[in-house]
Amino acid sequence: MQFKLKERAAGFFSLPKEVALDLPLLTATGRGELSIENYRNLLEFSAEKIRIRTRDGVVVVTGEGLALGQITTENVIVKGKISGVLFHDA
Repeated sequence: MQFKLKERAAGFFSLPKEVALDLPLLTATGRGELSIENYRNLLEFSAEKIRIRTRDGVVVVTGEGLALGQITTENVIVKGKISGVLFHDA
C-alpha cells in the first residue's frame, strides 16, 4: 500500500520513480560499462560475475574481465566485457 502511494506521489510531482521509490537505475554504455544507481551492497565479485543487492532484488552481471570502476554510496560502475545482466528476487 505504501509503495503505491509513493508511486502515485512520484507521478503527481513528476519525480523519477528510481528517486522516489529507491529503485535501481541501470545505465549501460555499450557492452563495456554498466552503472547501477541506488544499490544496497556488493554480494559477490569476480572477473566473471558480480552480484549486487538492490531494494528490488539482486542484479547479477556476467562477463569477462569484470572490474569495479567506481563505487560511491549511491552508485557502482562495472567495467569489462559484459555478456549478461539478470535480476533475481532477494
